[in-house]
Amino acid sequence: MRRGVDEPGAQQFVPADRRLSSLKRAASDCRGCALYEDATQTVFGQGKPQAPLMLVGEQPGDYEDQEGVPFVGPAGRLLNRALDDAGIDPALTYQTNAVKHFKFKRVGKRRIHEKPGRIEVVACQPWLIAEIESVQPQVVLCLGATAAQSLLGSAFRVTAHRGERLRLPAPLQVEPEPVLMATIHPSALLRDRSERREENYASFVDDLRGASTGLAAMFRENQPG
Repeated sequence: MRRGVDEPGAQQFVPADRRLSSLKRAASDCRGCALYEDATQTVFGQGKPQAPLMLVGEQPGDYEDQEGVPFVGPAGRLLNRALDDAGIDPALTYQTNAVKHFKFKRVGKRRIHEKPGRIEVVACQPWLIAEIESVQPQVVLCLGATAAQSLLGSAFRVTAHRGERLRLPAPLQVEPEPVLMATIHPSALLRDRSERREENYASFVDDLRGASTGLAAMFRENQPG
């Protein structure tokens, strides 16, 4: 059942039914911000319920907007390579974005990515919280500043807290509560032309491995005896 139309952003479109199939179906009709007007479609998350690791990016890119699936463009291919290098099975992840519609500007025939504004990030936050409630991941790894700030506020800096084990702020807490972590977005590595490019990629793989290590630690903590 949808909430009152006077509520801001996507909240009025989020159903009480937290099954992923129900959330995805409802999100296809979301009009919580103006981004739906130019995007091809809503790009909802992809993965199995109860996936232990949730990966949260910024927003769909051009490829994702056309195909309707997150992380299928160049950044997604790099992410899959890094997951493999970190020894993480993609089938154990649920992949989504903080913002579900592609924000862009047209330059000739090209659609150039534009960073979502704070209003758009906040408007879309109810979908991300609903996904966390539905999937019940053990670890949520935010990829990039937009993803991290969507859950931890606009003052959060990935560079200051990268790799730390964090918690959702009280107003957003869900049960069971996941561990929250943050690292860079793989698109930052695609743009990296510095001499430290390979080193920066290795650090990203280490961050993914750290999230996986967090899963293993939580598994041990929950074992009897």
